[in-house]
Amino acid sequence: MRFLFLALIGAMMIYNSCGNTTNYINVNDSEMTKDQALLRHVVLFNFKDSADENKVAEIESAFASLASSIDEIKDFEWGTNNSPEGLDKGLTHCFFVTFHSEEDRDAYLPHPEHQKFVELVGPYVEDVTVLDYWVK
Repeated sequence: MRFLFLALIGAMMIYNSCGNTTNYINVNDSEMTKDQALLRHVVLFNFKDSADENKVAEIESAFASLASSIDEIKDFEWGTNNSPEGLDKGLTHCFFVTFHSEEDRDAYLPHPEHQKFVELVGPYVEDVTVLDYWVK
């Protein structure tokens, strides 16, 4: 029995060193350098019923285009909810904007391109939730 356990452990070690190329790093605040710090700006939307498919696609595209017109945005991604848990509270879209500092985020918020986007989306959003956090 002990031999079987040791063989299993050995096989797992070989698999992890050869077949598994994913690296997981556990970093806490004290180990992060300023260059590694990431501030996430999460925006969740629920669109009104009056927002047709074309308008929603226009809004998705407009939000994505902010990454190329606002230098302070370091990364951007988005997607639509597909969680089976039923805890979305009606929110359907998640937009994920990354900054390197609070100053970058603070420059983004009043930026004319961002404000133009806010005006575009405003009439079509039933609910919005925004959450910012530092990556740990």
